[in-house]
Amino acid sequence: MRTLLYVLCCGIVIGSAYWAYKENYQTQASIRNVADLQTEIAKEREAISVLNAEWAYLNRPERLRDLVDLNFADLELLPLLPEHFADVELVAYPQPVLNLFELEEPVSVQEDSEEYP
Repeated sequence: MRTLLYVLCCGIVIGSAYWAYKENYQTQASIRNVADLQTEIAKEREAISVLNAEWAYLNRPERLRDLVDLNFADLELLPLLPEHFADVELVAYPQPVLNLFELEEPVSVQEDSEEYP
């Protein structure tokens, strides 16, 4: 009986050691994966900041003005001036829709009928 107990305890210790070993390596793999993801996120953020800087550089007003002047014959673009816009008073707003279900006289919703008890 004592031998069976020793074998059982030894099996439990070996099983626990195997489980701890396996969990340790899974944890280390997860930590490496998180570190790799954080590195990738940092690279992507850097790429986004570079793209934002390039976008700002390409959209400089003086550069766009030069492009418009260069391609005026093809595009015929004109600068926007306040004279190109109409006054607010000249905007035609739609007329309000008349309510076709508007009642002139009140309608009784309760009947004084003696048909129903």
